[in-house]
Amino acid sequence: MEETRIGTVTQFFPRPMVAAIAIEEGRLAIGEAVHFLGSTTDLYHRVDSMQIDHISIPEAGAGDVIGVRVSARVREHDKVFRVEEARP
Repeated sequence: MEETRIGTVTQFFPRPMVAAIAIEEGRLAIGEAVHFLGSTTDLYHRVDSMQIDHISIPEAGAGDVIGVRVSARVREHDKVFRVEEARP
């Protein structure tokens, strides 16, 4: 699996478990896998919900700040990578 850095976590909301992510480069779409990595964070997650200003979107690009529902706690300043999955 190859990983490409796409952004940084800017905030975490514990209820409902949502990470605010500033997309700095590249694109991210629903259904793609991401890796959150920080000093105490190492979480792989498949994006199943993405919003900008409480409006659901299918894809986000550089310059967007999005909310993504996550399965576990992430922290501000964690790096976010899009995981390029191997094709059979």
